[in-house]
Amino acid sequence: MPATKSRSTRSRDALVATSLSAVAFLPFQAGASEPFENEAAATVPSADAVDERRYGPIRQKLADWNVMLAAGAMYAPKYEGSDEFELVPLPMISATIGRLTIDPGGLSIDVLESNGFKVSVKGGYDIGGGRKEKDSKHLKGLGDIDGGGVVGAQISYEMGPMEIYTSVDRTFGGSDGPIGQIGANVSHHYNAFILSAGASATFADKNHMQSYFGVTALQSARSGLRQYDAGAGLKRFDIEASVTYMASQNWFVRGQAGVGFLTGDAKDSPIVRKTVQPSGMLMAGYRF
Repeated sequence: MPATKSRSTRSRDALVATSLSAVAFLPFQAGASEPFENEAAATVPSADAVDERRYGPIRQKLADWNVMLAAGAMYAPKYEGSDEFELVPLPMISATIGRLTIDPGGLSIDVLESNGFKVSVKGGYDIGGGRKEKDSKHLKGLGDIDGGGVVGAQISYEMGPMEIYTSVDRTFGGSDGPIGQIGANVSHHYNAFILSAGASATFADKNHMQSYFGVTALQSARSGLRQYDAGAGLKRFDIEASVTYMASQNWFVRGQAGVGFLTGDAKDSPIVRKTVQPSGMLMAGYRF
């Protein structure tokens, strides 16, 4: 199983960013085993077996770069801690060129791979970061949280179908704080289906926690919420499961469901309306 990018679920928009950057496509990252390894699906050709005489050099290059196009929608809370939900469109394009992966969130580079261990670094714009006061009536008076640039690193270790990982992301601008995560994932290929499941825990520093869950004296006066000081620590636990169906060697459909549980100072924040945060996603795509 390929290394999974950080599964930070900071808000409704961050859930979207997570799916765009990694979760929706983890079975298809470069270096992953093909989903048709067993004999029952042996008649289905590999997605990498491109006939250049039929498709031409451009099609071959897109296949070499593992280019994927997809679109779908996610149903998720409007913001982290919300009791209101929203259907969010998910457009997607990604490519993997050697050890470099490009997606809507930026660039990721695998700098070291050895005996199941992998170290990756990334940089880009935190497209899932920030929060808008207009997103919900419950955010009125709290002001906006801007997005920003992000750099991060991840260490992972694969043991057959299982992978364990730890990652740290640092945002510059907006909450201006780091987020850490530890987690594990497992996947199983059965004929044309890929079954995956994962669990993770997310930690955050005081800057991040205060930005998203704290209420200053001014915000309290404007919003009517009690003043609240949010400290660093464990922010949430997440579990998720997905099913990917390879309709052909190129076309796929993916369904995913997950639930997050806010904890610590995040759970006790007056901004939070609901501590259990479910989400669902459905997406279809094409892999060259």
